[in-house]
Amino acid sequence: MTNPVTMWRALLGSAALYCAAISCSAVQASAQTADSSRAQPLRPISVSVTRDATRSALELPFSLARVTPDSLHPGLRRASLGEFVFGIPGIQVSERNNPSQDTRLAVRGFGARSAFGVRGVRVMRDGIPLTLPDGQTPIDWMDLESAGTVEAIRGTAASLYGNAAGGVVSIRSRAPDASPFALTARGWDGGNVRRASLAASGSGPVKVGPLGESGYLISATRTKGDGPREYSRQQATSVFGRVLGTVKDTRLEVQGVSYDAPISENPGALTVVELAKNARLSDSLNITKHSRKAVEQSQLALLATRGRGASEISGSLFMGSRTLDNPLPFAIVAVDRKTYGGSLRAGAQTTLGGFPFRMTAGVDAQTQKDDRFNFENCSDLAVTAPATTRCPATGQERGAVRLNQGEAIDGQGAYVRYELEVPRKLLGSVSLRYDRVRFKLTDHFTSATNGDDSGDRALNALSPMAGLVWRVKPLFSLYANVASAFETPTITELTNQPDGKLGLNQDLAPQRTRTLEVGMTGILGAHVRVDAALFGASARDELVGFDVPGAAGRRAFRNAGRTRRRGLEANLAFVGRWGEAGAAYTLSKFNFVTYSVGTANYAGNPIPGVPTHQGQAYLTLRSHGWYVTSDASTASRVSANDASSVFAASWTTLGIRAGRAPANTRWAVEPTFGVDNVFDRTYASAVVINATRSRYFEPGVGQRVFVGLRAGITPWRAQH
Repeated sequence: MTNPVTMWRALLGSAALYCAAISCSAVQASAQTADSSRAQPLRPISVSVTRDATRSALELPFSLARVTPDSLHPGLRRASLGEFVFGIPGIQVSERNNPSQDTRLAVRGFGARSAFGVRGVRVMRDGIPLTLPDGQTPIDWMDLESAGTVEAIRGTAASLYGNAAGGVVSIRSRAPDASPFALTARGWDGGNVRRASLAASGSGPVKVGPLGESGYLISATRTKGDGPREYSRQQATSVFGRVLGTVKDTRLEVQGVSYDAPISENPGALTVVELAKNARLSDSLNITKHSRKAVEQSQLALLATRGRGASEISGSLFMGSRTLDNPLPFAIVAVDRKTYGGSLRAGAQTTLGGFPFRMTAGVDAQTQKDDRFNFENCSDLAVTAPATTRCPATGQERGAVRLNQGEAIDGQGAYVRYELEVPRKLLGSVSLRYDRVRFKLTDHFTSATNGDDSGDRALNALSPMAGLVWRVKPLFSLYANVASAFETPTITELTNQPDGKLGLNQDLAPQRTRTLEVGMTGILGAHVRVDAALFGASARDELVGFDVPGAAGRRAFRNAGRTRRRGLEANLAFVGRWGEAGAAYTLSKFNFVTYSVGTANYAGNPIPGVPTHQGQAYLTLRSHGWYVTSDASTASRVSANDASSVFAASWTTLGIRAGRAPANTRWAVEPTFGVDNVFDRTYASAVVINATRSRYFEPGVGQRVFVGLRAGITPWRAQH
């Protein structure tokens, strides 16, 4: 296991090496003589992820973070959600470098088991849930070019969001340009992948009858390339649009998303020997079986808000569709999905005993309907092969139907939250949420020899939370909370049974967690922001995934008896005249307490997929619109299976970017040049938990040089 002191020395050493390479002293001297502007003092962070009116993080009893992309470490490619949450402790991003598999996102270990997409973490976009009612979140279709901020709650937040809320990541779209029209083009090239985007936005004081101020934003992105590994071609096009307006003091917004990814090849995971030999290799079985996916997705949403502050009322309606064609080694999976839902939230403020008293209440409803087929994968058969029952039509990839079923998941939740404030000193809050998630399966693949596997399950949960904030100083707070969370199995996890049976697994239970947390957050000396949290959590029936023996690529799930999580998270950021610097550290001691599989007893073993130590640091230097920034990441070794017999080694990587980010002008050209993994380290950035065929390791990207260019024009400046 990597010593944390050694890891931090590596981080600091990387920063020192970086400084030496670019002559820090010369850059600082130039800044002092040529740029007399002073550093802007830090201000308290305001967040809206708490489902209340926008509040200062100093007033809330949560571990909170808010990131504005490119603000502290510029030059982001916006290709992965991991770039946006870099430097937030407690959040683990495992880049899988696999176009067919989403980045794995875990908050305090919740979500580390995910085989694809995001599990255990609630993901939102402008208040609209990207997370489905069963708890899974495909994030391949997220448009990050139009993202303005990212907010995160670390820890159990089920009292606010319900199912699969071990943490919350909320993305807010950037505001339309203040001028009537602005056009921005951006392009990236590196690692055999190219991406181009075009965005137009604007706003104006249009006042015609009941219509008030309005704005718009349209963003289109195209990605294409061969990927960082063999057999990792990808091609995707996304379009995101939003139109905002005000009608008689009601703020309205319409959003639309369209995503088309016809090619996303799946190189699979590697053995330890393959990883050491060549990290660009792919699983030969995935090539033989043409493992890949093709996705089309769209969504339309309407949002409305009236009032301000504590008396705000807001609501939303949304609907969407997704089609998936996903050949895998064990079968070809085809899904046609429809989703729709809405939410309503209202707040009010009064006094109780002479003290300010705030109330918030809301309801959420969401429905997911899937038509799912499994076909035999006949990709490995020659065109001249004789017809069989399994593959009746030679030369065709899709063979006989193995599964044909309809799946419906309905989720409803209602919550209330109360806050009582003793001005300038204490603020207490309590909340309670009730959720009901119903799974219904209708089997369409029945015959005299194949019985009807239809069935349904309803899972309920009551999730309380209580918290206290002590405003020690105007810009420094201490907080504590006790909270609970629950997580149902997803519909895929319920139907992928270990013994191969069809229908819903009636024995797989939801995971339930209780957490106690204390922390502090604040600003020191106007230029230093500090956050720290200490927590303990106990989970019952933790959901654990594993590869089914003899069925390559097929995952099933089971419950561990009890698990215990103990953690420490710390974050320090500094903003100066010369630039910015920051560091984050996460200590995660997560273990099974009671867990047996057959005769094997795994009690005391670490929960796989989560490193004990994780650190990140960045340093950005600026002068006359130019910048150079470096970021370092490190993680201790991580267990890849429940038995703790296989580990991915510890690793440390360094990245460097340099470019120009001029002040807002009528036109701008911003070049960027960068290098990922400067020292070309070979490492596993993600692991497949409890894999078969010894294929546990998903390699991190090697040394990669990339260039980017952004050009923007604003013909008419906003009038002030």
